[in-house]
Amino acid sequence: MTKANKGIYAASLTPVGPDGEPDGHKLARYCRWNLEQGLDGVAPLGTTGEGNSLPLSFRTALPAIFAEAGFKPSEVIFGTGACATGDAIAATKAATDAGFFNVLVLPPFYFKNVSDEGLFAYYARLIEGVGDDRLRVYLYHFPQMSMTPISIDLIQRLKRAFGPLIAGLKDSSGDFGGTLEFVDAADDFDVFPSNESVLLEGLGKGCAGVISATTNASAALARATLSSAGEEAAALQETLTAVRVAISRHPLSAALKQIEAWRTGDDSWLPVFAPQVGLTQEQKQQLRQDLEALEPASGVLSRGRAAA
Repeated sequence: MTKANKGIYAASLTPVGPDGEPDGHKLARYCRWNLEQGLDGVAPLGTTGEGNSLPLSFRTALPAIFAEAGFKPSEVIFGTGACATGDAIAATKAATDAGFFNVLVLPPFYFKNVSDEGLFAYYARLIEGVGDDRLRVYLYHFPQMSMTPISIDLIQRLKRAFGPLIAGLKDSSGDFGGTLEFVDAADDFDVFPSNESVLLEGLGKGCAGVISATTNASAALARATLSSAGEEAAALQETLTAVRVAISRHPLSAALKQIEAWRTGDDSWLPVFAPQVGLTQEQKQQLRQDLEALEPASGVLSRGRAAA
């Protein structure tokens, strides 16, 4: 069984080293810390991790670092999508060669208005190029960013052709009704919305969990929400949603790196990769004010310290 865990994932941040390059070892330590806070898994090299701003050489080197750090294959979903099919194959093979078979794959997003026929050819070439039956592909539906949506017809065609190798989908559209349509699209198909404000409702309606940017900051709170019941769970879900709303008012990668800098006292967390930029002073003040208003119930600013 090579499929990823169900449950709560963070779309992991990518720290920047002193040389201005992505720091894979610090990323691995950070992901380990987040698992210790209660996550079921981590998803490095996605949108929040600025994956498409990172060199392919880093993306192909990272899975070996995670293997050396002792991560289980079931608790990591690496982002491996790329505009060039060959780059997607290289990134995916690096993951499978290191023992990680779960990958989150954006469609090729440069050309717009492409057909399902073209998208099928991309995913088919990826699967055939990797050539490993243990591979589990999670499609990445993020039409606002990629401008290349994943359709139900495409999902069903891929499932007919490749069966269990098409393992699920991350839905970052923000359309929860559409998420539930994906849930019903196919059997043995795990759907993860990207917003933990629907964590409990989504699980109750067949979602597999969430893969969220903001659970980088609220992992322990999300775990507490999932582990509770009744009125307590509802109250925790309300706080979890409020945290999501507060952080989402700002560019996510920059805001979450700012939170890590506050939480750890390590300002080396602050840099983001071009073309993104850090928060303005006004944005920092607003974010801090909003998060402090949710303490101590959220624990976002005080719950433990991330690995430096």
